[in-house]
Amino acid sequence: MTVQYMSSITERYEQLGYTPYRWHHAPDAPPLQPLLKPLSEARLGVISTSGAYVVGQVAYHYKDDTSVRAIAKDTPTESIHFSHITENYLENPRKDPNCIMPIESLREAEASGLIGELAPELFSCMGGVYSQRRVREEIIPDLRAKFKNQAVDTVLLVPM
Repeated sequence: MTVQYMSSITERYEQLGYTPYRWHHAPDAPPLQPLLKPLSEARLGVISTSGAYVVGQVAYHYKDDTSVRAIAKDTPTESIHFSHITENYLENPRKDPNCIMPIESLREAEASGLIGELAPELFSCMGGVYSQRRVREEIIPDLRAKFKNQAVDTVLLVPM
């Protein structure tokens, strides 16, 4: 089943009598950087906006939670859970977390040499943050620092 996410959220806001959701439209495309080495030699960082967390970590709360969770690359799949403002979209990921935190596929890519190395920790945030300012000022700098500390060459974004 295909979910038309943006129209679904817009309709839900209307039905609940909320102020219409203001979707962000960036004025410019993001500055992209060419990869300076082959992917087979690169260290790959990962960010999923799925609200993934490991059993024992604190789950996300639903009102503009800008925190980030680290998930060790050797975490067993069954230890990955989700909490997200759009809970109704998590049915399949609860059965198979790899739907939106593809940790097994990434470990396979590392083992096969498709990627040089998977960073020691993958990261997750709760992508349903309504404040664009808080995303720019809190989440992005936090992730940038975490990726810099892991010396990643490139980052895979897995949007929810």
